Amino acid sequence: MKEKSTSFDIAFRAGVSQSTVSRALRNSPLVNEATREKIQAIAKELNYKVDKNASSLRSQHSDTIALLLFEDPTNDDSAINPFFLSMLGSITRACSNRGYDLLVSFQQASEDWHADYEDSNKADGLILLGYGDYLSYEEKLLKLLDQETHFVRWGAEVKNLPLISVGCDNYQGGIEVADHIIKQGRKQVAFLGTASSHAPEFFDRYKGYCHALENHGLKVNADLQFNALYTEDAGYKAACELIASGEQFDAIFAACDLIAVGALRALQEHNITIPEQVSLVGFDDIAIASFTFPSLTTVKQDTQLAGELLVETLLTMIQGGEAKTTLIAPELVIRKSS
Repeated sequence: MKEKSTSFDIAFRAGVSQSTVSRALRNSPLVNEATREKIQAIAKELNYKVDKNASSLRSQHSDTIALLLFEDPTNDDSAINPFFLSMLGSITRACSNRGYDLLVSFQQASEDWHADYEDSNKADGLILLGYGDYLSYEEKLLKLLDQETHFVRWGAEVKNLPLISVGCDNYQGGIEVADHIIKQGRKQVAFLGTASSHAPEFFDRYKGYCHALENHGLKVNADLQFNALYTEDAGYKAACELIASGEQFDAIFAACDLIAVGALRALQEHNITIPEQVSLVGFDDIAIASFTFPSLTTVKQDTQLAGELLVETLLTMIQGGEAKTTLIAPELVIRKSS
């Protein structure tokens, strides 16, 4: 008697992974149309039938969403970036309104971190906030895709991978910051933040900043860009490096508010007045931004809308719908530092 065909037989014939076969047979938008049609044709040719028992087991629902935070270095014991804390309330409310429980935890470094959640039916899907160095983190996202885990992340759009994200239009935000600074007559604008693929959000803000400078007929000076990631200490060190470099500058665009707070301290320690000598602008509009002295001009990311979109997008994926990456419009909030 001829053995029944399996999804692995289809994968071998199609030259793809077994998980891609599984996604294609479920008409997942993560598989492009040509590949999907090829796999489905091979399945028909082999008279392949989906194992309904296995399919039923995977379709069990816990009515729980797992929110997994990245452990960031912070000045307190929270290990949570304050920007993400502001999003937590919105995510909690959105889950409650849809009848879902929310499980909050930190992302794990183990190779099988996904197994503790969707694969073990602890959660129907994951929301990921934060990542550290994106290039080292990307492998974990690929593993989640390969395991067919339902997940959505807060962050920049990733065009080379079928990742579903909700994020801010960081490029447009960078343009608006630079436009604001330049319209005040500032022409030597420093950028404090890692401008590379290691930090996609910062890189998009830097690209927008460069576009605005060039649009105003100003040259982008690479010597006015100093790397920094996510913390006050990083902002302080980057600003000190800028001051010590001897480069002339009359404005600073900090890639996030925490970097801006560190830069503020460095400028004040060097008796550089804000905004008289140097304008300072951040990004995020975290709670402390309105309480610094002077209060910080920044870009607001709508965390309430972000939380709602993260939950709605994930539930669309869980329910088999077609989800897409969404970018939220930035809003420039002008205060006393510029």
